[in-house]
Amino acid sequence: MKFTKMQGTCNDFIVINNEEEKISAERMPELTSFLCQRRVSVGADGMMFISKATKDADVKMNFYNADGSRGEMCGNGVRCAAKYSYDNGLYSDSRELRIETDAGTVKVWPVGSQHYRVRLNPITKVKPDITLELEDRSVKGWYIELGNPGLPHFVLFYDGLRNEKESALWHLGRKIRQHSTLKRGANVNFVQITGWNSAFIKTFERGVEDFTYACGTGAGAVAAVLSMKGIMGGRCIEICSAGGTLKVDPVEKDGVIKDLFLTGDAVTVYEGEIR
Repeated sequence: MKFTKMQGTCNDFIVINNEEEKISAERMPELTSFLCQRRVSVGADGMMFISKATKDADVKMNFYNADGSRGEMCGNGVRCAAKYSYDNGLYSDSRELRIETDAGTVKVWPVGSQHYRVRLNPITKVKPDITLELEDRSVKGWYIELGNPGLPHFVLFYDGLRNEKESALWHLGRKIRQHSTLKRGANVNFVQITGWNSAFIKTFERGVEDFTYACGTGAGAVAAVLSMKGIMGGRCIEICSAGGTLKVDPVEKDGVIKDLFLTGDAVTVYEGEIR
């Protein structure tokens, strides 16, 4: 089976051309959980199977988290899916690409050989300033979903985040991610404001069950919260993480965010064959 290893802001993925490999949906979860194991197999944060679209789109992205669970969408992954589709002739129109995901169709535009702009799934649910009761503390944050079914995120502000070790945050991230009031779990985004229009985040991702170098939809969710709270506004909010910087443009109309645009890199690392 041929595969391509890609990364977007150091979020890494195994990409399969499923028009050629024809992996059945039943095999995808088990194959993903095996191949994404680091030091055992290829290793990745997730796996994508690219095929022809079944709805009003150009290509379809079946996305799975590293543990084999199905992912509704992936902001960093969809940029890699776009680059893969262009590079491998699955789509030739360089102006716009529509990618079918479980959370709905997203539009992607190339803005260079290795950078892409994504119109993220719309915000479908917001719960501001909710409090979660944990065993040893209470935490307050915003719950936000993108798309339908929504990709769930929990956003909380954390002073001194840049200098905090992930090991010190791991148990807190895991407790929030698995909190009983979050029915479908959530990606947990810790946030520290670092400038007039920039923030630093660390995201504990469900399905990976650990911190990743970056989270594209997490960056979008954080920028949306910053905009809705009036902390930051306008275009080009810079969301920094261990993997690099993503730029998010919230587009508001009548005080409501109508669109979220995410711009970042998409890089092919290598191609290989699993025997």
